[in-house]
Amino acid sequence: MRNLSALAIVGTFLFSSCAVVRPGEVGIKQTLGKFSKEVKTQGTVVYNPLLSRVIKESTKTSNIKLILSLPSKEGLSVDSEISILYRLQANKVASVLENLGQDYESVITSVFRSAASDVCAQFFAKDMHSGMRASIEAEILKKMKVNLEKQADGIDLIAVLMKRIRLPRGLASSIERKLQAEQDAMRMKFVLDQEKLEAERKIINAKGERDAQLIIAEGLTSGIIRLKAIEAFRELAKSNNSKTIITDGKTPLIIGEEEKK
Repeated sequence: MRNLSALAIVGTFLFSSCAVVRPGEVGIKQTLGKFSKEVKTQGTVVYNPLLSRVIKESTKTSNIKLILSLPSKEGLSVDSEISILYRLQANKVASVLENLGQDYESVITSVFRSAASDVCAQFFAKDMHSGMRASIEAEILKKMKVNLEKQADGIDLIAVLMKRIRLPRGLASSIERKLQAEQDAMRMKFVLDQEKLEAERKIINAKGERDAQLIIAEGLTSGIIRLKAIEAFRELAKSNNSKTIITDGKTPLIIGEEEKK
């Protein structure tokens, strides 16, 4: 009995093995080519290595990096570095492996190339280097999701990022010249606006001075002028110097003043 038990233990050890599924990945058992319905998200999976194997796939966000040329509406080729962010759905890993195999990233890349060619051909090359880039990325992502869902379910496409856009040399130079011209125009407009504001300020000041003179002139009545004349005579009377005064008998005008020796 003891010998039989020992043989059973040895047989079990020889014909079985285990795999450890860590956090951030899933494990699925494949027996004689058929995938198990149970997906292990964490822990140990026991299997018979002669008949089965355990395939482990990451469920973390993954990044596919590509460097390729994208076509534009005017027929130019725009070089760009691309990042495709995606994540596997843990409960649908079997569907992905059955339909696409473990080389599913190559399928995602192919889907991207097709979608990017269709979308970028609708935009000018300069659009990929401007604020239109976000719209182009969104359109590519939308088209990718439609095309990928036709082939397999279980891949979440998160984002398509177009980085380091390199325009054709001639186009890049023309865009730089255009941007420089726009900056010069904006600078000139700023200068003209400042000069216009300065001119308006001077007009306002001149108008204020004119209005002030009008107010003073309107306030100088004959009575006030006569009063001022009397005050002037009083001030002159206080002085010990001799004076020369020309007057019409009403309003005095001081011509000169001689100091007594």
